[in-house]
Amino acid sequence: MTRERLYLFDTTLRDGQQTPGIDFSVEDKIAIAKLLDEFGMDYVEGGYPGANPTDTAFFQQKRTASAKFVAFGMTKRAGVSASNDPGLAALVQSKSDAICFVAKSWDYHVRVALGCTNEENLESIKTSVETAVASGKEAMVDCEHFFDGFKANPDYALACAKTAYDAGARWVVLCDTNGGTQPSEVRTIVAKVIASSIPGDHLGIHAHDDTGQAVANSLAAVEAGVRQIQGTLNGIGERCGNANLISIVPTLALKPAFADRFVSGISAEALTGISRLSRAFDELLNRAPEAQAPYVGASAFATKAGIHASALAKEPATYEHVPPESVGNRRRVMVSDQGGKANFLAELKRRGIEVPRDDHRLDALISVVKEREAEGYAYEGADASFELLARKMLHGLPEFFNVTSFRCMVERRFDANGNLKTVSEAIVKVEVDGEEKMSVAEGHGPVNALDIALRKDLGKYQSEIVDLELADFKVRILNGGTEAITRVLIESHDGTGARWWTVGVSENIIDASFQALMDSIIYKLMKNREMAGLVAAE
Repeated sequence: MTRERLYLFDTTLRDGQQTPGIDFSVEDKIAIAKLLDEFGMDYVEGGYPGANPTDTAFFQQKRTASAKFVAFGMTKRAGVSASNDPGLAALVQSKSDAICFVAKSWDYHVRVALGCTNEENLESIKTSVETAVASGKEAMVDCEHFFDGFKANPDYALACAKTAYDAGARWVVLCDTNGGTQPSEVRTIVAKVIASSIPGDHLGIHAHDDTGQAVANSLAAVEAGVRQIQGTLNGIGERCGNANLISIVPTLALKPAFADRFVSGISAEALTGISRLSRAFDELLNRAPEAQAPYVGASAFATKAGIHASALAKEPATYEHVPPESVGNRRRVMVSDQGGKANFLAELKRRGIEVPRDDHRLDALISVVKEREAEGYAYEGADASFELLARKMLHGLPEFFNVTSFRCMVERRFDANGNLKTVSEAIVKVEVDGEEKMSVAEGHGPVNALDIALRKDLGKYQSEIVDLELADFKVRILNGGTEAITRVLIESHDGTGARWWTVGVSENIIDASFQALMDSIIYKLMKNREMAGLVAAE
């Protein structure tokens, strides 16, 4: 049976740029376009040439090798000829392979937003598509607010779509712009569009996630007949985001309901890089990856309960809907006070730590972990701290250096200009090979000062931690009052791209932070010697 082709259209660089707090530079866009192109996307929408200096500069040359490079923009203005519309000219003159026009398809928006007649809007759609085709570019039309428009005035919404198709648009994209349409409505409306004589292999879906159903709506549209899917990396986009292609692509490839009927441009080999793609994009955005993201999150294949871990050890399919390796992810059997011996054995084995099931040291480790978790530690979220504890109790750890003392001071004072300032300073004394070294540092708060001072001079180990950086710092108060127990979680990464988490718990936030910082540095030194870090290196 021949499978039908689905086309993937990425709008991260255009619609994704509407995300609050995200502002891509030209260099950012070049890097992201390269990631998308190499992954196998069919279309990469780069932005809106002529609308801002960044997008105009980005479209001065073609930015993809395999994917079609798409420029986005409005249809020509009503009452203006195609040759006299500067926006249309910028799209035609851009170094794009295709143009995606946004067109109103809800008569309410035509009247209120455009201020023209329904007929003038149809003429703008027709002329814009014909102009793009005449210039040698592939044309497509995003029918904005299509589903809401169809529910309000189906005849006019269909007229917009049919006008685009009849004028030569390769794709007519049905947009759920406000993100409020339900999957059942998507199926029904798409079927009516196809029945109106626009074939499904010329239809696309563009869904927003305002009800948390953008992925579901996109898949429902495919089931109903559309053959192009638009979305963004990690679901970024304005308001609640767009359909997440990182979730859609594996579903299309791995779930028989779709995989048996359809094929996309993403090979099985490329699919194994989708977790890396998702994390690389988050790294470029300078944000921590979402741990519970479907398929690619660190917790997507994590098991905590002991009975689940025992079953996983016998047969992974008992608690996994797809093999984690198929999407470049990995299985995690987490250790915690809820875990049994199977959890610990599986996690230790994965880290290359061999220990017999009946070894008394294993029982001691389990006991210590459960005691510490009762005190407030959270090893399920601090993989590096767990590995260091396990190696220490089972085989011992090398002593790289010894912190003999540290002191943190916070002073609030007026500077020479009369401005109120809060200054944090830390002093750390470290012993390396019998030689004591003292480091002093100021920082943005006592923890930052302590971190800088601690890593300022480790003697012969200093060069090994140059690429060590703290990516995230989280504080949790475990009980009430100013004397509360505090838990600190620190995420670190190095030049290899590896990430790891460490934990510290104390009545004193500085002491808790110090524990987590120490674990991070020791883990890095162990990892450098291939004595730890198998997980981080995966």
